[in-house]
Amino acid sequence: MKQNLPSKQGVMKPGRVEEITSTANPRIKAIKALAMKKNRDSENLFVCEGLKLATDALDAGWSIKTLLYSKNAAGDDGLRGRIEALSTKARARGSDILITSDKVLTALTRRDNPQAVVAVVEQKLASPDEIQCDPGTTWIALDRVRDPGNLGTIIRTCDALGAQGVILVGQTTDPFALETVRATMGSLFHTHLFKMDEESFIELAQSWRKTGGQLVGTHLNGAVDHRSIDYSQAPQILLMGNEQQGLTDDLAATCTHLALISMNGRADSLNLSVATGIMLFEAQRHKLATIGAGA
Repeated sequence: MKQNLPSKQGVMKPGRVEEITSTANPRIKAIKALAMKKNRDSENLFVCEGLKLATDALDAGWSIKTLLYSKNAAGDDGLRGRIEALSTKARARGSDILITSDKVLTALTRRDNPQAVVAVVEQKLASPDEIQCDPGTTWIALDRVRDPGNLGTIIRTCDALGAQGVILVGQTTDPFALETVRATMGSLFHTHLFKMDEESFIELAQSWRKTGGQLVGTHLNGAVDHRSIDYSQAPQILLMGNEQQGLTDDLAATCTHLALISMNGRADSLNLSVATGIMLFEAQRHKLATIGAGA
């Protein structure tokens, strides 16, 4: 999958338009291979499905290398118009356009009823230098998150509640896996994502505390109720542990507060994405109350 480069005049060359209906085509095989993480990493690409996600990616400034859409979509006038508008815009930015069949899209997305549009998008991770201890900011840090659905839902929640970004600590599930991208519902393209190992995060945490920021970690042995913490004063990082093991001892030691989410039922734990949503809502409550008052 060759990338289109700017011309000598600095203008992006329009992408190619090609019709491919065979799953044995080399280009389709190369895209299908992106289902494996090692290929996504080596190519620095990933697949997202659906007109909405492809449009969100393009509008947010992400680079679409290849846009595929089904010939069968031509039977729906409204859908056809939106796809044509997207493909015209994408091609002008250098994307290759592949007109294909539902069979090919099914092979790429592993769905019996595939979306009419699939996009191959360049991966984008932010630099850790962008994590600034600015007043009023809230960041989410995830320790070795394993489940793609959890990660995608957390990214979506982060976007919805106005957190600054998601920091992935240690060996985490791939944020660019198809299942994760689906679960973000497009919020992937509006959320700053960072990756770092545990040692680098601990260095960040130590610097964060020295500059007046607080770190709130959730822990079954948490010393305080999560609702009793003052989230309105200091910049903060909300640190959430691995689904099975929770936070490592070293990460827990970096926190200014270890919080326990109060529960009143018989369950002894919460799903990670639900717990993160509860923590983030509490941390952003003072901001959300201001928005509601002004509505």
